[in-house]
Amino acid sequence: MQLIAQHSTSISAAECLAPLLCVEAAIALLLLLVVRALLAMASSVSVLLLLCMAAVASAQLSPTFYDTSCPNALSTIKSAVTAAVKKENRMGASLLRLHFHDCFVQGCDASVLLDSGGEQGAIPNAGSLRGFNVIANIKAQVEAICKQTVSCADILAVAARDSVVALGGPSWTVPLGRRDSTSGSAALANSDLPPPFFNLSDLIGSFSNKGFSATEMVALSGAHTIGQAQCLNFRDHIYNDTNINAGFASSLKANCPRPTGNGDGNLAPLDTSTPYTFDNAYYSNLLSQKGLLHSDQELFNGGSTDNTVRNFASNKAAFSSAFAAAMVKMANLSPLTGSQGQIRLTCSKVN
Repeated sequence: MQLIAQHSTSISAAECLAPLLCVEAAIALLLLLVVRALLAMASSVSVLLLLCMAAVASAQLSPTFYDTSCPNALSTIKSAVTAAVKKENRMGASLLRLHFHDCFVQGCDASVLLDSGGEQGAIPNAGSLRGFNVIANIKAQVEAICKQTVSCADILAVAARDSVVALGGPSWTVPLGRRDSTSGSAALANSDLPPPFFNLSDLIGSFSNKGFSATEMVALSGAHTIGQAQCLNFRDHIYNDTNINAGFASSLKANCPRPTGNGDGNLAPLDTSTPYTFDNAYYSNLLSQKGLLHSDQELFNGGSTDNTVRNFASNKAAFSSAFAAAMVKMANLSPLTGSQGQIRLTCSKVN
């Protein structure tokens, strides 16, 4: 009887412990799931925070920012840009690219203009960024009428818009009031600027990290309706990719020979149809597999953005509207406002 009693007691204890162990296991599993969910949400949260910060910064910018302090600023910038583009059509694309390469690296703060900031020597910029002299000339003209009032970051944003207009593209209202940074970042330039060998998922991810949708990414890529690219950036595409028109590839090979280092700096237009007109021909070229860069043709290569390319190719107004809206959004990327940063006297160096 005593043995039976002891045996019964041990069974009872085990039965009591089992639910406790199950509860502990359930709690542990729940915590694990919560941690995994939080990790999965981390990137989305960071993008959400970026969007919120952009919204706050955007609220501090205004198209009328210089109406009282420097009423002739915008007309001065426009006249200088128009003259520069008339003198050299390619300059329009160069000024537009300067603005993009500025905004995608620590925000629209003119850090790309700093000689000592490191960004000019970063891989995506070295030997290819142009237009610094034009911006310096504009800054000098603006300083002559309004001392230390208009930022270099604002000059870049307005010059980009005026460059597009000078080449027949759409216009848009540029919110103003950005201030200039006191430092740049070569590391961020190397990591945040999408290279020409990116595939579609890379491009979508790169722009998503800045708060842009895939459609906005395709619209901003339409900036390649003007400008030129160096051989080193399209050599692999014309020799090794299969998603390129054979005749188009052959036409480029004489100017871009296969051995690396031979003709690396030779130029070809990103849009062979109308290289100095801001239109939607870039997208029509993609439909014919005539994208100059690997990353260009990735936008129309059987992926999720094919229909957007078709739409922009057939509807210039749709592209113009989408591009203008995306440019306004890009110009609102993390600007310095209020008492942040400074108004540089010379765009190439801090005060």
